[in-house]
Amino acid sequence: MAATSLQSYTLVITGAPYSSQAPQTALLFARAALAAGHTLDRIFLYGDGVHLASALSAPPSDETHWPVEWAKFLTENAIPGFACIASALRRGLVNDAEQKRYELPASNLLEPFIIAGLGEWVEGTMASSRVIYFHAGG
Repeated sequence: MAATSLQSYTLVITGAPYSSQAPQTALLFARAALAAGHTLDRIFLYGDGVHLASALSAPPSDETHWPVEWAKFLTENAIPGFACIASALRRGLVNDAEQKRYELPASNLLEPFIIAGLGEWVEGTMASSRVIYFHAGG
């Protein structure tokens, strides 16, 4: 039997929760990867995927709260989660610094997510042995 080589992954999520399966599929993959002994270097949210980092999401009580599920997963496993700043600003997602910068009435970034530039994506492509994209499809 051949030995399994352990990998490190950066996951890029571009599909929004509740309108695509991308965040759900990515979370299943992430859990399975960790269970198999692989590592996750970072999660990067891009495009509509940044909705996963919104603290203002409030799904019905009989549905899974994907932003909270992801926040718990990241916190429990000490994995950094980044939301692309350009995608976030276009979609009304801001942290405290951007709220002040643009003089907005509130911030709505869900912890432990961090707003960051594409440099975090680039670093992930260089640091990880694999980068996997989870798109909205269609």
